[in-house]
Amino acid sequence: MSTYIEFADNILPKIRELGYNCIQLMAIQEHAYYASFGYHVTSFFAPSSRCGTPEELKYLVDKAHGMNITVIMDCIHSHASSNVFDGISQFDGTDHQYSHSGEKGKHSQWDSMLFDYSKYEVLRFLLSNLSYFLTEFQFDGFRFDAVTSILYHHHGIGVGFSGDYREYFGTHVDLDGILYLMLANTIIHEINPAAITIAEDVSGMPTLCRQVSEGGIGFDYRLSMYIPDMWIKHLKEMQDENWNMGHIAFNLTNRRFKEKCVAYAESHDQAIVGDKTQSMWLFDSQIFHNMSKHSQSMVVDRGMALHKMIRLLTIGLGGEAYLNFMGNEFGHPE
Repeated sequence: MSTYIEFADNILPKIRELGYNCIQLMAIQEHAYYASFGYHVTSFFAPSSRCGTPEELKYLVDKAHGMNITVIMDCIHSHASSNVFDGISQFDGTDHQYSHSGEKGKHSQWDSMLFDYSKYEVLRFLLSNLSYFLTEFQFDGFRFDAVTSILYHHHGIGVGFSGDYREYFGTHVDLDGILYLMLANTIIHEINPAAITIAEDVSGMPTLCRQVSEGGIGFDYRLSMYIPDMWIKHLKEMQDENWNMGHIAFNLTNRRFKEKCVAYAESHDQAIVGDKTQSMWLFDSQIFHNMSKHSQSMVVDRGMALHKMIRLLTIGLGGEAYLNFMGNEFGHPE
């Protein structure tokens, strides 16, 4: 694990040298359970002390701005840690201060507390949290995690989305959650008109990235979540000489008109949660002993070439922005 200072002094110059103009920082909000990768937040207003002090985080953001690098924060407002000792769950002794009561206030797959967005104080808490990170730490925007869970009462659990518009409109849609996201995007852009908001939504909700004034939810970008799923499926299930380029090109360009997308070839959803990175699929066991420039390996050379082509296709066809995966351009590909 790196500290805010180490990242600012050692990694930011490499990012600038590679030509990137934006970074997304994950696991900033404090979380007691390290294995949650920062997604079970216990203290929403506290930057994670594992990596340093709040002043050191400010130093990181300020140094990035000095290099003309925009800093996006991964924002977890879809749920909170169920940890009653450290977090806000059952903060007043009840199960419904910030959430719905009973099972409705729990995410069955994540073992976490779900917010009740119909409550005025919940809206004040979450919206002020956004304002705090924008003004106090000068973040340039947010990537909202698990937006699908906010949009629907079923939270996306056991539901497959085919694109049928009946899947997006009906009693299963959480109107309070949608209203919160509209308020969040409005306030963020009022505080900083140049701020960037990105939605992680697996459902493909229409109007997600249209302005609130047009009846949309107000995000600037959506993550093209199907793209990394497509690539990992190709790597795992078929030889690359059998890949259908027409199918690949269609899926890379299959997005809603006038809704901007962030394309990415792989993500932690595939690599960390029970699977392997693309490099590990491409290089196999040789990732551990044939990655040196002094060794020769057809598997590594071919894997490197295909890895570059995958990223080139993704950045060329996938959307209006490109997200690199966890520093795989200057770190070990594992």
